[in-house]
Formats: sequence, structure tokens, C-alpha cells
Amino acid sequence: MAPTVELLLLRHAIAEERRADRPDRARPLTAWGRSRGRAVVDRLAALDLRADRLLSSPLTRARQTAELAVAAGLAPALELADGLAPEADPLPLLEIWRAGQDGKKEAQRPLRLLLVGHEPDLGLLASRLIGAPPGAVRLRKAGVVLLRLPADRSRPLLGGASLRLLMTPRMLLSAASATAPSEPGP
Repeated sequence: MAPTVELLLLRHAIAEERRADRPDRARPLTAWGRSRGRAVVDRLAALDLRADRLLSSPLTRARQTAELAVAAGLAPALELADGLAPEADPLPLLEIWRAGQDGKKEAQRPLRLLLVGHEPDLGLLASRLIGAPPGAVRLRKAGVVLLRLPADRSRPLLGGASLRLLMTPRMLLSAASATAPSEPGP
């Protein structure tokens, strides 16, 4: 039995506003963005959505979000990938990763790749993979998408994936608080 192959997409958390005196690629996360991003990746780790590999856009806001994911134990390390920069095409990265899977891992354990990047690129990638029209999938800042990819490498990626999860940070974090045990009374 072929292992399950999954793709987890995470949009960067809230970053500082654009300013004329700073290049867009250098915009860091705000304090709120770091806090919210940390809560999101902690929740993803609690849901056991850990990845075998993490690729991130080289832009500061995405790299900082990816660093939060690694610190939360969501992935073992972070690799920067120019294919995740705004307006780049991340599909070749996915095809290279998928082709490199050797099938020697446990059949029951999903092989999962985590991509940290930007909108509209991640949403467009997800839309293409599930065969939906462009713009059908959109990620909020620190939002996530989980896709199951065809395990059989002879099947095409485009249109062959299934959507498993699409959540805004608010939904993800409110689901966590709804399932948390209540505090004991005084």
C-alpha cells in the first residue's frame, strides 16, 4: 500500500504595513502576527499535522512564520525556496518533492510537505491541485490548507488532489478553545 502524500499550505502571519523606506521583502511580522502565528502552529502541532519537510518563501514575514513552525515542532527544519516568493510558481517544488519520495517509509504514516508562503500564490496552487477555478481557495494570514495528493506518482498532480482542511486562524483557534477542558472552579 502506497503511503499517503499530503501538502500543508500555511500563509505567513500578519506583517508590518508596507513603507517606502523598506523593501517589501524585508517586512517583518508584527507582535500580533508573531503571537497569532505561534498559536496557529502550536494548534497544528497539537493536531499532529507535523511535516517531514518545510519549505518557505525567503521573504522575512514568511521565513519568520516558518521559524515559528519549526520551534513548535511542526517540522524538523526550514529550507528557503525562491519558488515560494510572491508571483513565483511553487508547482515545480512540489513535483520535485513528490518525485523524490522513495516509498520506504511506513505505509500508514503520511508523507507531508509544508509550504509557507503568500497569497494569492498558495491559494492558486491549491485551486490548481484540486481542479477548481483560480481564486476558489483563498488563505487568510496564518490560514492553512491541507491537501491529499495522489500517492501514485504516475497520476497528474493538477486536478488530482483532494481538499482535507481549509481553515482561517480564527476557526482553527476557536476549535481549540471549544475542545479544551474547562478550568476547575474555585
